[in-house]
Amino acid sequence: MHFAFTSEQRLDDGVLEREFTLGEIPGTLWTPPETASASAPLVLMAHNNGLPKAQPRLVARARHTAACGYAVATIDAAGCGDRPRSAAEEQARADLRRAMRAGEPVDEIFESVVGPMVEKAAPEWLTTLDALLALPGIGGPVGYSGWTALGIRLAAVEPRIAAAGFFAGGYVPRAQREEARQVTVPLLLLLQWDDEGNPRQRALDLFDAFGSKQKTLHANLGGHTGTPWFEVEDGGRFYDRHLK
Repeated sequence: MHFAFTSEQRLDDGVLEREFTLGEIPGTLWTPPETASASAPLVLMAHNNGLPKAQPRLVARARHTAACGYAVATIDAAGCGDRPRSAAEEQARADLRRAMRAGEPVDEIFESVVGPMVEKAAPEWLTTLDALLALPGIGGPVGYSGWTALGIRLAAVEPRIAAAGFFAGGYVPRAQREEARQVTVPLLLLLQWDDEGNPRQRALDLFDAFGSKQKTLHANLGGHTGTPWFEVEDGGRFYDRHLK
C-alpha cells in the first residue's frame, strides 16, 4: 500500500503532527521535538471501539507522550472513525447502545460488534506498523496503548511489541479473553472502579489471565472517562522502563 503524508504542523511544544494515508487507512503521527537521538521508540495508540482518531482524550495523550520522546501513531482502522460501515454493523451498534441503556444482557450483541471489528482492525494496524518503522527517525522497540481487545490481539501475534498499556477490559470478546494467556510482554492495565460500561470483576479476571510475568493494575474511583491525568504520566514512566 502507498504511504503518504498529507499535512504537517509544528505544535507549540515542539511536537511535529503529521496526517498520513496508507492506502485507504487515514492516520496521524506525532514525533518528538528535534533531539540528538537517531530514532524514537514508537507507541501505537488505539482508541476504543470505533471512536475517531481525533478523539480529544487520545490526542492529548498522544501529544504528551510524543513530547516525552516517543513517536506516537494512531489510525482509523476498519469500522473506526469515518471509515465506512455496513448497514448490519450500524444496526448491531444501535442494538448494543439500546441494550446497555436498558440494562439488558449485551454479551452476544457485543460479540457481534467488537469481535469482527478486532478481526478487521488488527491487520491494518500491523500494516501500519511496518510502514512506520520504515520511516527515518522511528525505531523500535514498540509499545501499545489503548483499546484492550485490539491490543491483546496485536501483543499476542506481533513480537515487535515490547510493552502494552490497556484501558478498562470488562467487555472483551471471547477470542481475546483466550488470547490474553499468550500476552507475555510487560503490561499496565488501567481500571476505573465505577466504570458503567465495563464490569469490574471481568476486568480483574482478565488481568489474572494475562501470561505476563510483569503486569501492573492501577485502579481509580470514577466512571469510564474519569481516568486521572496522572495515569498518563505514570504510563510514560512505564514506557520509559520498557522501551528506552
